[in-house]
Amino acid sequence: MARVAKLVYYPVKGCAGTSVETAEVTPAGLRFDRAWMVVSPEGEFRSQRKHPVMASIGAEVTDGGARLRLTAPGTEDLLVETVTEGPRHPAATFTWQGKGVHQGDEAAEWFSDVLGLPSVFVGLAPEHERVTNGEVPGTAAFADAHAILLTSESSLDGLNERIASRGAEAVPMDRFRPNIVVAGWPEPHREDDVRALTVGGLDLGYAKVCIRCTVPMVDQETGKKAGPEPIRSLADYRREPEGGVSFGIKMAVTGPGQLAVGDEVIVHSWAGPSPSTADAEPPFTATASRPAESV
Repeated sequence: MARVAKLVYYPVKGCAGTSVETAEVTPAGLRFDRAWMVVSPEGEFRSQRKHPVMASIGAEVTDGGARLRLTAPGTEDLLVETVTEGPRHPAATFTWQGKGVHQGDEAAEWFSDVLGLPSVFVGLAPEHERVTNGEVPGTAAFADAHAILLTSESSLDGLNERIASRGAEAVPMDRFRPNIVVAGWPEPHREDDVRALTVGGLDLGYAKVCIRCTVPMVDQETGKKAGPEPIRSLADYRREPEGGVSFGIKMAVTGPGQLAVGDEVIVHSWAGPSPSTADAEPPFTATASRPAESV
């Protein structure tokens, strides 16, 4: 029986995540997931792709989102009084262009000092609107492209077997920064064939596989690059026809609700063989042709 093994949300895009036992899930994903973002003065988002140190920046949501405690190694903590009304500032994530609410000069200066370049800290605006693409469309906050990133323990186990065969060290799941980790699917990458599921009081629909960038090569504890794994090993068997390597799937929230670790994952629709047939398939089968996206 497949169940939720872990739930994580990432208050500030690109920064450290927070593991929780229960979560409220909105149409845009877990509550407070990527609800704030660090951007350049022009509005382009900052991420671990160029600034791996962001992995070591913590963000603790308190008082129902009214405050945000920011932490970084070697830097004094900052308690931000978050605002939803105030000056708007340009905000962009790949193809999405919009505006966020400026969270004040003190927060901007704090991030500028930590990252070593001028930055602005923004939050979601009440008028935030965004339509995500894929097989099932949806919406998202400041995530790269979609509301939910789902992975499975079996996929990581299979990948780490390949990494170990090279004599390299296994990688933890946090390298992939998922929101939902599923336990109980016996074969790796079974999530690729999920098209609709219910978990807890939540309904999710498949959008697309997740094409991985360089972030999985960043140690999420130290905020330092630690490649070439896992991308090197993924390239052996997870190349997508339209480019890039994949791990995990992106999903749209088709029915918001509550979610908890231990909730049963009930799949209503599969794209591939039935689970009973799939159990007889050899592991590490390369994925079929699917739409790809650089994120």
